[in-house]
Amino acid sequence: MLRYLLPIVALAALVVLLAVGLRRDPGFVPSPLIGRQAPAFSLPRLDDPSRQLDLTDLAGDVALLNVWATWCGGCRQEHPFLMQLAAGRQIRIFGLNWKDDPVLATRWLADLGNPYVAVGVDQDGRAAIDWGVYGAPETFLVDATGRVLYKHIAPLTAEVWAAEFVPRIAASRAGRVP
Repeated sequence: MLRYLLPIVALAALVVLLAVGLRRDPGFVPSPLIGRQAPAFSLPRLDDPSRQLDLTDLAGDVALLNVWATWCGGCRQEHPFLMQLAAGRQIRIFGLNWKDDPVLATRWLADLGNPYVAVGVDQDGRAAIDWGVYGAPETFLVDATGRVLYKHIAPLTAEVWAAEFVPRIAASRAGRVP
């Protein structure tokens, strides 16, 4: 009897695990940085490589760090929304140009508009590794003290902005831990 019961129990356990897995969002990749101090970085700026963009530039108020590249289709898709955010002056947006050609990146911003306060050039991808970047685009919400509040993987949209970013920004500005 035990010989037949064990395979039935194992099969039932597999069915339960499969059912739980199918209910999860396959696009959700948790970040170990949420709630922690953002990784320090210092990158040459796209507009002036003799100057640096670093974590202290993001301090003072909540800010976005948007990871993008000219070769990224999703980055082109989200760019008009980033321009809209920048025009509304709701939040400061910083860019991390990831594994890209600075000449192409400069041309991209000249052609499509520049929503960024400043852009750091991460040609070798080391800063992105520290931030846990899986691909572009990715957008991090960082509070005034440099703590990572949220990470979004995929093009940023108005719907995602309203649902995920706005409440966290409001809570952070009100001094509450989102």
